[in-house]
Amino acid sequence: MTPAAGTALTAVADTNQHYDLDPEIFGLFLDPSRKYSAGRYQSPSDTLAQAQINKLRFVAERLGLRGGEQLLDVGCGWGSLLLFMAREHGCRAVGISPAGRQHEYIRARSKEIGVATRVTTLRGHFEETDLPGGSFDAVTMLGSIVHMPDLTAAFRRARTLLRRGGCLYVSESCFRNTAAHTTFHQRAGTRFVGDSIFGWGDLRPVSELVRGAEDAGFSLSSLDDLTDDYRRTIDDWLANIRANAADIERIKPGLAERLERYLEIANAGWGYTTKHYALTCRKTR
Repeated sequence: MTPAAGTALTAVADTNQHYDLDPEIFGLFLDPSRKYSAGRYQSPSDTLAQAQINKLRFVAERLGLRGGEQLLDVGCGWGSLLLFMAREHGCRAVGISPAGRQHEYIRARSKEIGVATRVTTLRGHFEETDLPGGSFDAVTMLGSIVHMPDLTAAFRRARTLLRRGGCLYVSESCFRNTAAHTTFHQRAGTRFVGDSIFGWGDLRPVSELVRGAEDAGFSLSSLDDLTDDYRRTIDDWLANIRANAADIERIKPGLAERLERYLEIANAGWGYTTKHYALTCRKTR
């Protein structure tokens, strides 16, 4: 790891406390599964909850899951993908997250829905977690590679962990091109999201993600534009925050306003400065 990457990783560890907030907060503005990434809206009448189920089915389809696979979810959040893949596809699912409260929540939920023997979580950062090479059929990163300072190392590590024929799914928000990245990376709104919400992060153009995957030795299977889906997801999150602001403030004073500002900044950028893509890759050799 380069010194710059090490410094950034320390910043992630020091400042990224957002995901370790009280899980009740996330239940007040996310869907019932607490999935904290773009849904997939297949009709005008889809609710947020339905859109998130659609998205998990979409991920399973892109990965080519047939049942019983060994899956690693990097940045597993509140476990929506782990629990879904374990229950619906019989996967043995392993999640990685640095946030302690997420592990407690996932452990409890896996017992509640009867998949505790198929779901495991590891506390830490992907770059530092000890995992055996060639042991997974699928690796997923939904909104997590943005927090990894060394993009090349992240893709190479994912490839090392996959068996031959295994798939990597990455969905991420990106600046729409290199010029937009250069212009807006240090703008006040971008800095607010980093300083007040997520800590270190870098919305790289999708061309950098593609290059990182190809340089790591992956073959690209698909690239999907989910920008409109994320815009609608955030609209639904904003509606929930506004409806439940008093309860959010009771748990964490000042948070409802910060969340609302973060999400408004995100929605203002879609299609103008930022996009959201899903990239699927295969380890063919």
